Amino acid sequence: MSSGCDGGIKIDGGIPMELARVPAAAAELESRGYDGGWTGEISHDPFLPMLLAAEHTSTIELGTSIAVAFARTPMNVANVAWDLQSYSGGRFILGLGTQVQAHIEKRFSMPWSRPVSRMREFILALRAIWDCWQTGSKLDFEGDFYTHKLMTPMFTPEPLSCPAPRVFVAAVGEAMTQMCGEVADGVIAHAFTTRRYMEEVTVPALQRGMQRSGRGRGDVAVSCPVFVVTGRTEAELSAAAAATKKQIAFYGSTPAYRRVLELHGWGDLHTELHRLSRQGDWEAMGALIDEDVLAAFAVVASVDEVAAAVRMRCHGVVDRVLPAFPPGLPGEVVVQVLDRLRHA
Repeated sequence: MSSGCDGGIKIDGGIPMELARVPAAAAELESRGYDGGWTGEISHDPFLPMLLAAEHTSTIELGTSIAVAFARTPMNVANVAWDLQSYSGGRFILGLGTQVQAHIEKRFSMPWSRPVSRMREFILALRAIWDCWQTGSKLDFEGDFYTHKLMTPMFTPEPLSCPAPRVFVAAVGEAMTQMCGEVADGVIAHAFTTRRYMEEVTVPALQRGMQRSGRGRGDVAVSCPVFVVTGRTEAELSAAAAATKKQIAFYGSTPAYRRVLELHGWGDLHTELHRLSRQGDWEAMGALIDEDVLAAFAVVASVDEVAAAVRMRCHGVVDRVLPAFPPGLPGEVVVQVLDRLRHA
């Protein structure tokens, strides 16, 4: 596995959730030379687009970023991930996340407790199920949250001709990140992450987890979306900056991400953003994001310089980057930037 620490980096893109758009979008990502394509779980199921994307591509890796683990059981997830890994020829990455307690209990009507321990056990349960299916070993998993002890031939899928799916987990806090280092194949950082937070919080926590399981840095990939503010003119740059400031303000108002701001001495900014969010004053929130905050959370550069700036942001800490280009940036410009990023 190439890693950010040795200079190699994979470039990923987003796949839309609307099924009718998936075939063309996935094929376009592949034709542009992206290494991976990811779906999310917001207003649509994250797994169904993966099937269409696998059908209409042949080389690009495909992953969920993220599927809500606690809305499902390990057996449910094991089945769909197994089938997607088989159909894609080994190109599927299972990206999982916890969501938050209110959504798990009130939207999905599922139990919530000890999310780090529960996620760790979820991953171990997945691997026990997959091992049973692949090797014929007895299924005998019993944990604090999940128990899987019954598997008969009728319910056992065909063995894979490729390795089992890799499991990435979304993490912001130290405890979840350390768990990723211990048992996951990758960590998915949040877009609301700065280079300093990666260096001082994420990577050290990941290393502690890897030490517990006797693994090295090359065994765990770090995937990270990155806000990109760019444009061919000053007007395009200004428009992209204004839109990104609103996104940063939205995330900055969320209590779960307060610590990222606090690391930079911006805890009071979170307090004010949270107050304004409760009032629904989104315009005022964006105006609170100054140029220093913008530069900490986003790559800000002209089209000619943005590829080198993205690589500098990722070097040594990020293995897979999903650059969030401004939506109005023409496709041919994106292709040029991606080509420079690969060879920067």
